[in-house]
Amino acid sequence: MHSLPDTITINQRVRYVECDPMGYVHHSTYPVWFEMARTELLRQRGIAYRQLEDRGIFIVVARLNISYHQPACYDDQVSITATLKRMGMAKIEHEYQVTREGNTLATASTVLACVDREGRPMRVPDWLGTHT
Repeated sequence: MHSLPDTITINQRVRYVECDPMGYVHHSTYPVWFEMARTELLRQRGIAYRQLEDRGIFIVVARLNISYHQPACYDDQVSITATLKRMGMAKIEHEYQVTREGNTLATASTVLACVDREGRPMRVPDWLGTHT
């Protein structure tokens, strides 16, 4: 049986727009990077987020925890790793790591929830992956 991938790493060059006036990546940029990696992980598992929305399934961030270890700067090449840690009946948990040349810049975790078009909680569909 073929197992679905649970980790992906994407690379991103820090853009000028992502930085504060001192040239450091603004803290609000990291959640955007996490979403980029998480979306690519979903795609790697054979599902485009647009397909979920077309089926009336929306995945919302219920919790986000970030620890900043070192700053990233304009024009740095960073790697963002997203790992699916747990898929339960009603929530999906991921962990993230942002690195530059092997040095950890930030770590994070999210808890996601599935909701319908009206924002009501719903069960994580079985076809998204194995519940643990």
